[in-house]
Amino acid sequence: MISLPEFKNKQLFKQSFVHRSYLNETKQKISSNERLEFLGDSVISFVVSQYLYSKYPNFDEGILTNLRSLLVNTKSLAECAKELNFGSYMLLSKGEEESRGRQNESLLADSFEAFVGALFLDQGTEAVSDFLSLVLLPKAGLYVKNKAFKDPKSLLQERIQSQKQTSPLYKVINEHGPAHAKIFTVGAYVNKILLGKGEGKSKQEAEENAAKEALITLSLGKNNGIENKLKQ
Repeated sequence: MISLPEFKNKQLFKQSFVHRSYLNETKQKISSNERLEFLGDSVISFVVSQYLYSKYPNFDEGILTNLRSLLVNTKSLAECAKELNFGSYMLLSKGEEESRGRQNESLLADSFEAFVGALFLDQGTEAVSDFLSLVLLPKAGLYVKNKAFKDPKSLLQERIQSQKQTSPLYKVINEHGPAHAKIFTVGAYVNKILLGKGEGKSKQEAEENAAKEALITLSLGKNNGIENKLKQ
């Protein structure tokens, strides 16, 4: 397990884990972690942007933006907080405690941002970079390896073109519901073969979901013979 940086200002460390609900149940004169969270959000974004810019000189700003979004979203930061056992440090109200606040992704992500904000105030940007290089930045390599920064339609297009097939064709198979809340079902076809179906509140969303299913179909291709059918 990764050791947390030793703080010079112990009060900053403590404050980074104070949820606002706790303030109503304590007589201590302390502040919540919300201001630190605000600061940490910006510091994380800056350090991650700087890292990605240097690490991937051949990626355009679109890919870099998508990568950064994957790294700094709630799920990613919450995973880091869980790995560091941040839930055990949180100061929560009884209500938050009873509603499993220590496992709440949003609260965990908030505490991670607040911790980074506190670390920045305590020790500066270099300390934050060192810390994030251990717990967050390595995730970028995994996203790049798995091409997670690309949308499913782009990934399917690449997969099909690598097999020297024609581009995927998306067709609306069905749509139902009232005009203001339609649900679309779209099929992803290659050489008239249906590879995947997807639903969505828009055609674009349905196409993305159809592409996801098509990628799964192709990944299982060796077992179901789909790749041979595409070549016929």
